[in-house]
Amino acid sequence: MQSLQKELIDVETDGVSLEGMLTIPDGAAGMVLFAHGSGSSRLSPRNNYVADYLQQFRMGTLLIDLLTPHEDSNLSSRFDISLLSRRLNAACDWLQASEATAHLPVGLFGASTGAAAALQVAAMRGDGIVATVSRGGRPDLAGRSALRMVSTPTLLIVGGHDDIVIELNRQTYALLRCEKRLEIVRGATHLFEETGALEQVAALAADWFGLHLIGPKAVTAKT
Repeated sequence: MQSLQKELIDVETDGVSLEGMLTIPDGAAGMVLFAHGSGSSRLSPRNNYVADYLQQFRMGTLLIDLLTPHEDSNLSSRFDISLLSRRLNAACDWLQASEATAHLPVGLFGASTGAAAALQVAAMRGDGIVATVSRGGRPDLAGRSALRMVSTPTLLIVGGHDDIVIELNRQTYALLRCEKRLEIVRGATHLFEETGALEQVAALAADWFGLHLIGPKAVTAKT
Protein backbone atom coordinates (compact mmCIF):
# COMPACT_ATOMS: atom_id res chain seq x y z
CA MET A 1 0.00 0.00 0.00
CA GLN A 2 1.27 3.46 -0.92
CA SER A 3 2.48 5.63 1.97
CA LEU A 4 1.24 9.23 1.98
CA GLN A 5 2.47 12.11 4.10
CA LYS A 6 -0.46 14.45 4.78
CA GLU A 7 -0.21 17.84 6.45
CA LEU A 8 -2.61 20.74 6.95
CA ILE A 9 -0.62 23.86 6.08
CA ASP A 10 -1.17 27.63 6.13
CA VAL A 11 -0.03 30.12 3.52
CA GLU A 12 0.24 33.68 4.80
CA THR A 13 -0.45 36.31 2.14
CA ASP A 14 -2.39 39.55 1.72
CA GLY A 15 -2.78 39.73 5.49
CA VAL A 16 -4.79 36.51 5.60
CA SER A 17 -4.04 32.84 6.30
CA LEU A 18 -5.08 30.33 3.64
CA GLU A 19 -5.52 26.68 4.67
CA GLY A 20 -4.33 23.89 2.44
CA MET A 21 -3.93 20.13 2.48
CA LEU A 22 -0.49 18.99 1.40
CA THR A 23 -0.11 15.33 0.41
CA ILE A 24 3.25 13.85 -0.57
CA PRO A 25 3.51 10.19 -1.60
CA ASP A 26 6.71 8.22 -1.03
CA GLY A 27 9.17 8.91 -3.82
CA ALA A 28 7.26 11.97 -5.07
CA ALA A 29 8.70 13.29 -8.33
CA GLY A 30 6.55 16.40 -8.72
CA MET A 31 3.87 18.58 -7.12
CA VAL A 32 0.47 19.59 -8.50
CA LEU A 33 -1.07 22.73 -7.03
CA PHE A 34 -4.87 22.98 -7.39
CA ALA A 35 -6.63 26.26 -8.16
CA HIS A 36 -10.31 25.90 -7.31
CA GLY A 37 -13.16 27.61 -9.10
CA SER A 38 -15.79 30.04 -7.89
CA GLY A 39 -17.69 28.79 -4.86
CA SER A 40 -15.31 25.87 -4.39
CA SER A 41 -12.54 25.08 -1.91
CA ARG A 42 -9.84 22.58 -0.98
CA LEU A 43 -12.70 20.25 0.05
CA SER A 44 -14.02 20.03 -3.52
CA PRO A 45 -14.92 16.35 -4.07
CA ARG A 46 -14.04 16.55 -7.77
CA ASN A 47 -10.60 18.06 -7.24
CA ASN A 48 -9.91 15.67 -4.37
CA TYR A 49 -10.81 12.78 -6.65
CA VAL A 50 -8.30 13.97 -9.24
CA ALA A 51 -5.69 14.61 -6.53
CA ASP A 52 -6.11 11.07 -5.14
CA TYR A 53 -5.65 9.71 -8.65
CA LEU A 54 -2.48 11.73 -9.29
CA GLN A 55 -0.95 10.60 -6.02
CA GLN A 56 -0.88 7.04 -7.36
CA PHE A 57 1.73 8.20 -9.88
CA ARG A 58 4.26 9.79 -7.52
CA MET A 59 2.68 13.23 -7.74
CA GLY A 60 2.28 15.24 -4.57
CA THR A 61 -0.70 17.57 -4.35
CA LEU A 62 -1.60 20.81 -2.60
CA LEU A 63 -5.28 21.73 -2.42
CA ILE A 64 -5.58 25.19 -0.92
CA ASP A 65 -8.37 27.68 -0.26
CA LEU A 66 -7.60 30.75 -2.35
CA LEU A 67 -10.25 32.78 -0.53
CA THR A 68 -11.19 33.14 3.12
CA PRO A 69 -14.78 32.14 4.06
CA HIS A 70 -15.72 35.84 4.23
CA GLU A 71 -14.24 36.54 0.79
CA ASP A 72 -15.88 33.47 -0.68
CA SER A 73 -19.29 34.80 0.35
CA ASN A 74 -18.71 37.78 -1.96
CA LEU A 75 -19.44 37.02 -5.60
CA SER A 76 -17.03 39.72 -6.80
CA SER A 77 -14.13 38.05 -4.96
CA ARG A 78 -14.91 34.71 -6.59
CA PHE A 79 -14.40 36.29 -10.02
CA ASP A 80 -11.45 38.50 -9.08
CA ILE A 81 -8.88 36.71 -11.22
CA SER A 82 -6.06 39.05 -10.15
CA LEU A 83 -6.75 38.20 -6.50
CA LEU A 84 -6.93 34.46 -7.19
CA SER A 85 -3.71 34.62 -9.19
CA ARG A 86 -1.90 36.51 -6.45
CA ARG A 87 -2.98 33.94 -3.87
CA LEU A 88 -2.03 31.03 -6.15
CA ASN A 89 1.35 32.61 -6.78
CA ALA A 90 1.88 32.86 -3.00
CA ALA A 91 1.13 29.13 -2.73
CA CYS A 92 3.79 28.48 -5.40
CA ASP A 93 6.24 30.53 -3.33
CA TRP A 94 5.34 28.41 -0.29
CA LEU A 95 6.09 25.20 -2.18
CA GLN A 96 9.45 26.58 -3.27
CA ALA A 97 10.31 27.59 0.30
CA SER A 98 9.22 24.38 2.02
CA GLU A 99 12.00 21.86 2.65
CA ALA A 100 9.66 19.00 1.76
CA THR A 101 8.74 20.33 -1.69
CA ALA A 102 11.41 22.84 -2.77
CA HIS A 103 13.20 20.22 -4.91
CA LEU A 104 10.05 19.14 -6.79
CA PRO A 105 8.85 20.58 -10.12
CA VAL A 106 5.40 22.19 -9.96
CA GLY A 107 2.35 21.83 -12.17
CA LEU A 108 -1.01 23.59 -11.88
CA PHE A 109 -4.53 22.14 -12.10
CA GLY A 110 -7.26 24.77 -12.45
CA ALA A 111 -11.04 24.38 -12.43
CA SER A 112 -13.58 27.01 -13.52
CA THR A 113 -12.18 30.48 -12.65
CA GLY A 114 -9.18 28.76 -11.08
CA ALA A 115 -8.05 27.85 -14.59
CA ALA A 116 -7.66 31.55 -15.42
CA ALA A 117 -5.62 32.07 -12.26
CA ALA A 118 -3.46 29.06 -13.11
CA LEU A 119 -2.68 30.41 -16.58
CA GLN A 120 -1.90 33.88 -15.25
CA VAL A 121 0.55 32.34 -12.77
CA ALA A 122 2.03 30.16 -15.52
CA ALA A 123 2.56 33.31 -17.61
CA MET A 124 4.22 35.09 -14.65
CA ARG A 125 6.48 32.25 -13.54
CA GLY A 126 7.52 30.90 -16.95
CA ASP A 127 9.72 27.84 -16.55
CA GLY A 128 8.83 27.75 -12.85
CA ILE A 129 5.62 25.97 -13.83
CA VAL A 130 6.19 22.87 -15.95
CA ALA A 131 2.62 21.85 -16.86
CA THR A 132 -0.93 23.21 -16.57
CA VAL A 133 -4.30 21.45 -16.81
CA SER A 134 -7.72 23.13 -16.94
CA ARG A 135 -10.92 21.20 -16.05
CA GLY A 136 -14.17 22.77 -17.19
CA GLY A 137 -12.27 26.01 -16.92
CA ARG A 138 -12.68 29.63 -17.89
CA PRO A 139 -9.12 30.15 -19.13
CA ASP A 140 -10.37 33.01 -21.29
CA LEU A 141 -10.65 35.09 -18.11
CA ALA A 142 -6.85 35.09 -17.86
CA GLY A 143 -6.84 37.73 -20.57
CA ARG A 144 -5.30 37.77 -24.03
CA SER A 145 -1.98 39.24 -22.94
CA ALA A 146 -1.36 36.57 -20.28
CA LEU A 147 -2.48 33.74 -22.57
CA ARG A 148 0.00 34.78 -25.25
CA MET A 149 2.78 34.79 -22.64
CA VAL A 150 2.17 31.23 -21.41
CA SER A 151 5.07 28.93 -22.31
CA THR A 152 3.93 26.05 -20.09
CA PRO A 153 2.48 22.96 -21.84
CA THR A 154 -1.26 23.35 -21.33
CA LEU A 155 -4.12 20.84 -21.49
CA LEU A 156 -7.71 22.11 -21.69
CA ILE A 157 -10.43 19.58 -20.73
CA VAL A 158 -14.09 20.39 -21.37
CA GLY A 159 -17.33 18.41 -21.18
CA GLY A 160 -18.92 17.61 -24.52
CA HIS A 161 -22.27 19.11 -23.45
CA ASP A 162 -20.72 22.27 -22.00
CA ASP A 163 -21.31 24.22 -25.20
CA ILE A 164 -20.50 27.78 -24.12
CA VAL A 165 -17.37 26.73 -22.24
CA ILE A 166 -16.22 24.65 -25.22
CA GLU A 167 -16.30 27.76 -27.40
CA LEU A 168 -14.45 29.83 -24.78
CA ASN A 169 -11.79 27.13 -24.52
CA ARG A 170 -11.44 27.02 -28.30
CA GLN A 171 -10.85 30.77 -28.28
CA THR A 172 -8.24 30.30 -25.56
CA TYR A 173 -6.61 27.46 -27.47
CA ALA A 174 -6.20 29.72 -30.50
CA LEU A 175 -4.40 32.33 -28.40
CA LEU A 176 -1.99 29.99 -26.64
CA ARG A 177 1.48 29.80 -28.21
CA CYS A 178 2.78 26.97 -26.03
CA GLU A 179 2.52 23.21 -26.45
CA LYS A 180 -1.21 22.67 -26.06
CA ARG A 181 -4.09 20.23 -26.35
CA LEU A 182 -7.87 20.51 -26.13
CA GLU A 183 -9.72 17.39 -24.97
CA ILE A 184 -13.53 17.19 -25.08
CA VAL A 185 -15.03 14.47 -22.87
CA ARG A 186 -18.02 13.12 -24.77
CA GLY A 187 -21.35 13.13 -22.94
CA ALA A 188 -20.06 15.18 -20.00
CA THR A 189 -21.58 18.36 -18.62
CA HIS A 190 -19.77 21.20 -16.84
CA LEU A 191 -19.17 19.37 -13.54
CA PHE A 192 -18.35 15.98 -15.13
CA GLU A 193 -20.98 14.28 -12.96
CA GLU A 194 -21.81 11.61 -15.53
CA THR A 195 -20.63 8.03 -14.98
CA GLY A 196 -16.97 7.71 -15.94
CA ALA A 197 -16.54 11.38 -16.87
CA LEU A 198 -14.41 12.43 -13.91
CA GLU A 199 -12.33 9.27 -14.29
CA GLN A 200 -11.52 10.40 -17.83
CA VAL A 201 -10.51 13.83 -16.53
CA ALA A 202 -8.20 12.27 -13.94
CA ALA A 203 -6.60 9.95 -16.49
CA LEU A 204 -6.05 12.78 -18.98
CA ALA A 205 -4.50 14.94 -16.26
CA ALA A 206 -2.25 12.10 -15.08
CA ASP A 207 -1.03 11.50 -18.63
CA TRP A 208 -0.29 15.20 -19.17
CA PHE A 209 1.47 15.69 -15.86
CA GLY A 210 3.20 12.37 -16.28
CA LEU A 211 4.65 13.49 -19.60
CA HIS A 212 5.66 17.01 -18.59
CA LEU A 213 6.06 16.90 -14.81
CA ILE A 214 7.68 13.59 -13.94
CA GLY A 215 8.26 11.67 -17.17
CA PRO A 216 5.92 9.33 -19.10
CA LYS A 217 7.25 6.07 -17.67
CA ALA A 218 5.85 6.98 -14.25
CA VAL A 219 2.30 6.83 -15.60
CA THR A 220 2.49 4.19 -18.30
CA ALA A 221 3.99 1.73 -15.84
CA LYS A 222 0.73 1.83 -13.86
CA THR A 223 -1.69 1.50 -16.78
